[in-house]
Amino acid sequence: MLKSLKPRRLAAALALAPLAATLLAVTTPAAWAQAPTLTVTPVMEKLRGPWDLAFAPGGAMLYTEKCHGLWVRLPDGSTRHLWGTEGAALAAPDIFCQGQSGVHGVAVDPAFAQGQRFVYVFTASNLQTDPRINRVVRLQVAADWKTVGQRTDIVPDIAFKDARRVGGPGAHSGGRIRFGPDGYLWITTGDNHDPGLPQDPKRLGGKVLRVDRDGKAAPGNGAPAGFDARIYTYGHRNVQGIAFRPAGQPNAGQAYTSEHGPNHSDELTALVAGGNAGWDPQNRPDLKCSDGYCGYSGNPFTMPMTDTQRFPKAMLPAWNNEQRSQGMGPLAFLEGAQWKGWNGKLAVALMRDQRLDIVTLDGPGKAASVETADLPKLRLRSIVPGPDGALWGSTDDGQILKISPK
Repeated sequence: MLKSLKPRRLAAALALAPLAATLLAVTTPAAWAQAPTLTVTPVMEKLRGPWDLAFAPGGAMLYTEKCHGLWVRLPDGSTRHLWGTEGAALAAPDIFCQGQSGVHGVAVDPAFAQGQRFVYVFTASNLQTDPRINRVVRLQVAADWKTVGQRTDIVPDIAFKDARRVGGPGAHSGGRIRFGPDGYLWITTGDNHDPGLPQDPKRLGGKVLRVDRDGKAAPGNGAPAGFDARIYTYGHRNVQGIAFRPAGQPNAGQAYTSEHGPNHSDELTALVAGGNAGWDPQNRPDLKCSDGYCGYSGNPFTMPMTDTQRFPKAMLPAWNNEQRSQGMGPLAFLEGAQWKGWNGKLAVALMRDQRLDIVTLDGPGKAASVETADLPKLRLRSIVPGPDGALWGSTDDGQILKISPK
């Protein structure tokens, strides 16, 4: 059982005037009393780098291991290696892991129960070399979960960091994939420490993509003229999470992303079709930048996450974590009466700080208040709502666990 929630210390002010809207109200004791009592239950342990989770109709849980591929845990607790390294039902000799990259996101087709038994995986691949690439792969799984076939690489051209610019290969690939309530697949990508990539209209790094089950551009993406039509938003740094505002709320269905800041300002952003998130770590004349990448060289003034000087119409963050960089990672909306006062709120994991924050959004979609669950320290790599109403998560310690409200 958890201790009572404690109010977060809020910054007295934000340094950047355009981000003043992200100041938060202190949550009252009355609001804390409405929070659910939580328990944490380990479900699986000693996994090898679990990255993401997804539930299929019927209760099967799909999960990825960064260096090994895709697995399924069946309702009886048994597991099967579906796709990936040696021993999988379908081998994938091209997948690999390096640095932050490997087998990342997993998503289940919305029509899975109607016979479209497709599962989608984001992975690093060496099918192409010089440079290697990230791909989104579609797989078809048998009804008994014993065989996998019809691999189709629906998005075969997402940027991967091979070059040794800042840091090492494999950095900043993004990699979260989710089907939205619109029935389209949303894909998050990272900037690869490449200074020109986030604002590049053609290359698929530092972007959020929105495609159909075949990888074709979804209608209504709103990409500016000259952009790859699969791009929904651009100008991102390293998007680690995506979730959609629930039905019954203002702007229901709107996508929210979470991404790491450099040495400041993790950001939670409400996406707008064709929008620019404002990250542009290139050509900073007042900064000394390694290999032209200025992303670690400045501060909120000289190297802002959302540059409203260069891009006056940039999407402003809903919350910037009080201008701190603590590894804002996965996120999920909490739904159901079992969550009591948290019903409809947004759970956001801060990986480096090993905490889970609960964000209340106002009508327009800005963060109105933030509470921190007094959980044990957990570096949550993924969080997803489970069919049992709990919040399921994977950790970098090799666990899959569930956080259950009483």
